[in-house]
Amino acid sequence: MKTVSVALVICLNVGVDPPDIVKTQPCARLECWIDPMLMSPQKSLEAIGANLQKQYERWQPRARYKQSLDPTVEEVKKLCTSLRRNAKEERVLFHYNGHGVPKPTTNGEIWVFNRQYTQYIPLSIYDLQSWMGAPSIYVYDCSNAGVIVDLFKQFADQHEKDYEQNAQARIASPPPNFRNCIQLAACSADQILPMNPDLPADLFTSCLTTPIKIALRWFVMQNNTCLVPKISLEAIDKIPGQLNDRRTMLGELNWIFTAITDTIAWNTLPRDLFQKLFRQDLLVASLFRNFLLAERIMRSYGCCPVSSPALPSMYQHPMWQAWDLAVDLCLAQLLQVVESEDNFVHSPFFEEQLTAFQVWLTLGSETKSPPEQLPIVLQVVLLSQVHRLRALELLGKFLDLGPWAVNLALSVGIFPYVLKLLQSSAKELRPLLVFIWAKILAVDSTCQTDLVRDNGHRYFLSVLQDTGMPSEERTLAAFVLACMVDDYPGGQEAAMQGSLVSICLDQLEDESDLLRQWLAIALGRLWRRYDKARWCGVRDSAHEKLYRLLKDPVPEVRAASVFALGTFIDSVSERSMHANNIDHSVAMTLLNTVAKDMSPLVRKELVVALQNMVLVFENSFLSIAMQELRDGAQIMLGKDVMLSPGGSLKRNSSRDRLMKALTPSLSNNYNTITGVMAMPVTHSDLDGSFERLKRVSSSSSISSLATNTTVNSPGPPAVPFGSAYQKVWVGLTSLDVDPFPGVSNLSRSVTDHIRDQVCAWPGQSSPPHSSGAWGVSLSMSHLTAKESTSPREVTEVKASSLPPSPSNRSYLNSESPPPISTNSREKLGINRSVQLTPRSKKPLPNTINEDAVEESTNGRKTLVSTQFVDWSCKYFAQPIKGDCIDADVESTLHYQREWRFLRNAELRREAKEEQVRLFSSKLETQLFYTRCSAQPISVKFHPYEPHLAIAYKDTFTIWDYQNSAKVVTVRGERSMGTNGRKVTCLEYINAHDVSLMATGSDDGAVRIWKHDGSLLTAWQAMPQPQHSVSKSHHNAYSSSITPGIGVLGWDQTRLNFIIGGDSRSLKIWDANAELSLSDIPTGADAPVTSISIDPSGGYKMSIGCADGTVRLFDRRLSPHEARIMTYREHSARIVNVQLSHDSTSLLSGSTAGDVRIFDTRKHTASLACQSSQGQGLKAMAVHTPAEIFACGSVNQISLYKWSGAPLYIIKSVAHEWFSSSKFGPVGCLSFHPYKALLAAGSADSTLSVYSLDPRR
Repeated sequence: MKTVSVALVICLNVGVDPPDIVKTQPCARLECWIDPMLMSPQKSLEAIGANLQKQYERWQPRARYKQSLDPTVEEVKKLCTSLRRNAKEERVLFHYNGHGVPKPTTNGEIWVFNRQYTQYIPLSIYDLQSWMGAPSIYVYDCSNAGVIVDLFKQFADQHEKDYEQNAQARIASPPPNFRNCIQLAACSADQILPMNPDLPADLFTSCLTTPIKIALRWFVMQNNTCLVPKISLEAIDKIPGQLNDRRTMLGELNWIFTAITDTIAWNTLPRDLFQKLFRQDLLVASLFRNFLLAERIMRSYGCCPVSSPALPSMYQHPMWQAWDLAVDLCLAQLLQVVESEDNFVHSPFFEEQLTAFQVWLTLGSETKSPPEQLPIVLQVVLLSQVHRLRALELLGKFLDLGPWAVNLALSVGIFPYVLKLLQSSAKELRPLLVFIWAKILAVDSTCQTDLVRDNGHRYFLSVLQDTGMPSEERTLAAFVLACMVDDYPGGQEAAMQGSLVSICLDQLEDESDLLRQWLAIALGRLWRRYDKARWCGVRDSAHEKLYRLLKDPVPEVRAASVFALGTFIDSVSERSMHANNIDHSVAMTLLNTVAKDMSPLVRKELVVALQNMVLVFENSFLSIAMQELRDGAQIMLGKDVMLSPGGSLKRNSSRDRLMKALTPSLSNNYNTITGVMAMPVTHSDLDGSFERLKRVSSSSSISSLATNTTVNSPGPPAVPFGSAYQKVWVGLTSLDVDPFPGVSNLSRSVTDHIRDQVCAWPGQSSPPHSSGAWGVSLSMSHLTAKESTSPREVTEVKASSLPPSPSNRSYLNSESPPPISTNSREKLGINRSVQLTPRSKKPLPNTINEDAVEESTNGRKTLVSTQFVDWSCKYFAQPIKGDCIDADVESTLHYQREWRFLRNAELRREAKEEQVRLFSSKLETQLFYTRCSAQPISVKFHPYEPHLAIAYKDTFTIWDYQNSAKVVTVRGERSMGTNGRKVTCLEYINAHDVSLMATGSDDGAVRIWKHDGSLLTAWQAMPQPQHSVSKSHHNAYSSSITPGIGVLGWDQTRLNFIIGGDSRSLKIWDANAELSLSDIPTGADAPVTSISIDPSGGYKMSIGCADGTVRLFDRRLSPHEARIMTYREHSARIVNVQLSHDSTSLLSGSTAGDVRIFDTRKHTASLACQSSQGQGLKAMAVHTPAEIFACGSVNQISLYKWSGAPLYIIKSVAHEWFSSSKFGPVGCLSFHPYKALLAAGSADSTLSVYSLDPRR
């Protein structure tokens, strides 16, 4: 909104004083700086009117001005109605000079004249409101002006009442809205304007329209604390320069005055009022800046200017002292400049204010008051070339403090300043402007329209294209462009014309991971629902170049690449075979590359990307689901063959499937492959389905034309085996049972969308979500909320279910990840859920044809979405250039880590003393005892905290063994996704700092938990178990080997997981990159039963296998050459292996009871000992620092030195009569990594912790 029309109403009647005011002699006579007594009354009136218009034109030259000099009521009415009619919905200003008429009345009337100038005629403000309309601004320069402001609101209320009473009788028109009109009055009610002859008679108008002139005059008249007290009023008129030329003395004063009044207003007024009065309308902003000066000057003469909306008092603000100093310094050099015509010395005002702002930046914070110099900094940014670079640097530092700082800068009005600076070609400003714009768009992305309209995007395209620029600045430019094209067709068009696609593709292999991430996001946003950009990308092989990022070492980059490829599928407006083939290729590449990615961040984006395939080719997926329901096809989840390009399903003819469906034995019994009970299928159901599908078969299908057997079959033909649709469906059903609930919830929402429609098909006998109808795929995926996640976990999914990646933005720190959005039918309360409505029944195609042209997908609703990109944007909203918090020795985090470091060092020192006592004292004092609900499978001490983790069945519990207090319990049926997922191994990770718990389970998944028991991340570390690795050894190993993950090793030095189990290879996972590093062949046909990683941080690693072999590896070698030694001296399954602290020796024990110590530099055992008297070895634990080991059998625990020399034996005691016994039959053993503590789990579900006798 802006002021487009101005009515100048001047009631002077020069030469005749109003009867109600007695003027002093001499008195103030100047009107618009003209003495009306120096010329004839009519000429002086016209000159005053012309001068007033010029004074207003300086502030708004484009407005339409109309003068009304000594008018009548009719003339005022005609003027106001005409201006309102032309202004339409814009603002009109009404300026009233009533120096020649009586004061306004208490009835709300101002005075004008009759035609003969013989009478004063009252003009009601009520009528004036009707003529002026709204929005309007009123300026009253007359005595007693405040009474008009007081009565204005009453008349506005009366207008509203009259409108309501006459609303039925009149034609529909908008109601009057005079409450938002702006008023400026020279004084309060019952106050008289000052009559000092040294002042103009229209002092209020002078302050509003010629502020510098009257401010200098008033300053000289005060004559206090001046550097040069002898300056005369005539001398101030000799100040050289122009007001609009900041290089001159007068122009610099005007510039300083603008900055100071802006600063006073911004620091005093509420933000919304400041925006309304100082940023929306140029003329209104100028008048209110000058109104602050009017308040200061007129209060010194006993007048209190009034405004509506009312402003707090600002005439004593400290910034006025800065103005007085600037004026004083100017006048101090005035005489010398005038006499010698020397160049004046510029004011140090702006430089000093920048210094004050810099001081605030070093000491200020969000909790303190904002810097009062911020408006001044913005003035310098745009208008001062001398200080611009410094001002931009300080502004960038301020914006980097966080979103609150950006919002403050936006409230001041930073946007037009920095938008105009994009026209600058100065290279030194590039880094600063790019950084500032990134900060703005990270908080407020609505600026994209103005950026495109003013061609500002070209600036960032040039920065991004310049590979000579640092990667940090190009990243910021990529982020700005990504924000510009986000859901904005105008921005997408401008970016495509600026060759954004090719610019991004050329830099996809840049060393900066953040730049790679945002290049991919920019591409994904550019071609999302924008067909032209997609085909531009196709011509440049964009999708193939993005494939390389799917294996990037940074999870965020991989997720960004998946996002870009997902929107690539979603961007075709008109389908063709070529488009379909490209989409199929993209989908298959995504499945083959990232379906088993370690990061849930990536897998979630994969589900969102694949949903586009499902929605685009919905009919094909409906056919697959219909066929799956009809014949009870049980698709094996996680089969690699389904995800490989050459893989295919077993081919079954339509006749075979039909006979299978009609066979009662198969309908009513367990499926022979999966063991899932199938629902009975009747002949009528099948016949009905066949007939419906016949009627809706696609006559245009290429497959139906090409395959006669398909057309003639009594139902839908066989699904083309190995087709992209089939593989995508298998991939999605595999993700339905992903170990991370956030991924599985998303995937089930997509597959449920298809299955819901199939289940709702008329005549289907199977109810929705029948386990028999869908087989394993559906029975495992359709879990209730109670079965899939705990209430706590559901809450975390809603708030922040996406685990951060352990790279620079790692799950090892406390950064919150983005939430997911889904419309899952489980009603889990996930953010932004989109309620699915039953779709109208649509015909299913007779065949699934990869080349069939599907219907346009424009305007469809997405089923699921993530907040990954929005979460990535928040990186730029937070401080990114400040000092790293890790290096801040004053931060809370530093103190916490320092305390942990000292605590850990002290614990290791005390533990060394205990280790010495192990050889002279016995571990016979029971420190802790508990009974579990099942036999403990694994037990693990925390190295530095008094915590003990116990795993049994599908549960693990953490106890405080010093206080016998349970810390947390996590049960699989609530938190691990499904029932029956047994925990097989435990491992503390990052134990020296903020520890996490990693668990391996028999489903092949690794889950990482926070200290409060909430799930942080999970992934399928090993393929889901199906059968033993060796058929020949199956019977020998199956009774003692747990499927899935059997052992889990953690290399803290390299942040690697080493995982083994019922597999021929060891899986090495990089927790930092969240990638699979390598698969090292074990060289054995037997499962891995134990693993040991070099305690000294070296590269050696040993494993024990179920066939009795012990194998030594060097991870520096290639996977196939990594096995450097194999020891075959054991004859039974290995219970435990452990490398010594210097990795020169290796300890191993087998179930046969023999323990052997190997020299890793030789091929034979250097020493062997028998740990039990023919009872075998049930469990074994090694205390590496103390160089002792414990062997557990049926009725005793034996302790030995590393050399094999026995120390002592702890006998077992029965549990029937009392609970204070030491232990039962041993099931698992574990030493504390440093202390002299031993935990023993028994077959009778009890667990005890033993320590040395503290009295010895």
